[in-house]
Amino acid sequence: MTSAPASAGRSARASGRRTVPLGTLTPLLRLLILTQLAFNLGFFAVLPFLSEHLGQSIGMAGWLVGFVLGLRTFSQQGLFVVGGALTDRYGIRPVVLTGCVLRIAGFVWLGFAERTWAVVGAVLLIGFAAALFSPAVESEVARQAVLREEEGGGDRTRVLALFTVAGQAGAFVGPLLGALLLAVDFRTACLAGAGVFVLVLAGHAWLLPQRVPGRPRVRMKGGARLLLRNRPFLALCCAYGAYLLAYNQLYLALPAEVERATGSQAPLAWLFALSSLLVVTAQLPVTRWAGKRLAPRRSMVAGLVLIALGFAAVGLARPAGWTGAGGLMPAAGFVVLLTVGQMLVAPVARAWVPDLAEDGRLGLYTGALSSVSGIVVLAGSSATGLLMDTGLPVAVPWLVLAAVPLVAVGTLPRRG
Repeated sequence: MTSAPASAGRSARASGRRTVPLGTLTPLLRLLILTQLAFNLGFFAVLPFLSEHLGQSIGMAGWLVGFVLGLRTFSQQGLFVVGGALTDRYGIRPVVLTGCVLRIAGFVWLGFAERTWAVVGAVLLIGFAAALFSPAVESEVARQAVLREEEGGGDRTRVLALFTVAGQAGAFVGPLLGALLLAVDFRTACLAGAGVFVLVLAGHAWLLPQRVPGRPRVRMKGGARLLLRNRPFLALCCAYGAYLLAYNQLYLALPAEVERATGSQAPLAWLFALSSLLVVTAQLPVTRWAGKRLAPRRSMVAGLVLIALGFAAVGLARPAGWTGAGGLMPAAGFVVLLTVGQMLVAPVARAWVPDLAEDGRLGLYTGALSSVSGIVVLAGSSATGLLMDTGLPVAVPWLVLAAVPLVAVGTLPRRG
């Protein structure tokens, strides 16, 4: 996708210092940003509690729980490239609506699944649903943000930060809703999540335009070849994959640490709420601060280093064996550092993609960013689960995870 002229970029950055009220955006941008909120509300009412359900209720081994969680991420993030290519070819409406239908079916299936094969099938369906609707929504938000920037409406990163805030608002309320529903059982939480997506499906069938003006539709053939030759983009994908692997430990390593420290999963919902509340309240100020002082690459470097420090904090504290409220402090520090790192990495990575993508292929490139990440998470989550089950010194898994984002710093593109 072609970049804005330098003068337009300077004026955009200057105007981008202001806040971006939701009411100043186009109706389509408002709909897509609120869509992200609803997606995460339904999703996070279920996902934070999946690890405990698989281990305690289903009786899966630790490595298998890690594999299933990685498989869920891979079927979602790993297949984003398919959803992105379909979006480039057919437009966002049919892809989003189909994804909502599949997510509803997946949540209902997961609520009734009691055997490993059924859980795997439900998890794959849930992941593939997001592989359809998420790249469609994300790529269109990025495209609209670039158009707004070129018209002098403000830095695209600010719009994408607002998109992140909306998603985290849903992620803030979702675990609290899920914790309440778990007082009944896990099935009730799954059915409630499905109900949220029924409402999303109905709203989008009514409000989403049949065709978005100015969005070209291209043939799917040939896009993958161009993408695989794009070395700066592939480098960005690898670094983003390391970030996503770290973020996925909120669902694998963190629950195990919370269980060890307190003997219960109850504090987990509050740690998720802490993460989401930080993003909701601080994402826009952090993005504004970073936009004034840091180039995109430096912003991502700073974020990855903070994430590494979060893992190291838990790893260095583990040999002490603290429990109770004091034992939760390293986990809370991990959540804070991971979240601040996410605030620096995620919006910048998404804002970088349009400058690296060919015209008409933004959906494909947006999807590929997550697909490469999904491959990293699938391998990394299984390895993490294995590390936790092999009886190594308690600090080792966390210190290994701390090294991953530091290695990723070296893969970032030198310039955008």
